Amino acid sequence: MNEETKCPFCHPHEDPDQNILFENETCYFLQHNLQQDVLEGCGVIVPKKHKQDAFALTKKEWNDTYEMLQKAKTYLDETFEADGYTLGWNVGKVSNQFIFHSHFHIIPRYNDEPLAGKGVRYWLKQPENKRPAK
Repeated sequence: MNEETKCPFCHPHEDPDQNILFENETCYFLQHNLQQDVLEGCGVIVPKKHKQDAFALTKKEWNDTYEMLQKAKTYLDETFEADGYTLGWNVGKVSNQFIFHSHFHIIPRYNDEPLAGKGVRYWLKQPENKRPAK
């Protein structure tokens, strides 16, 4: 079985909890029902073709990702009234990528959430994350 056969982002229509909110020529904007509890409004932009990570995207896929990001932001602002966003890609196992199909996270943030004001750097810059001296 190859990567594309078992990849959930290659077959979003097959998961009844996966919602395709928007699509363009090369990308989808997806929201999964099981991810909406804590991260209300969160979603991912994925290329329709299986690409392992953001470094493998074509220029067209990058441009379409940008277009999809703008459309998703308008939708999220109108639907969820987000106060800010955390955006990003995890690339590689060490970065916590566990679905090896490029996916760009769009996470709406809200002033009344317990970790408001804390983003990616909050977790990565903790002293316990410092590498040992060589």
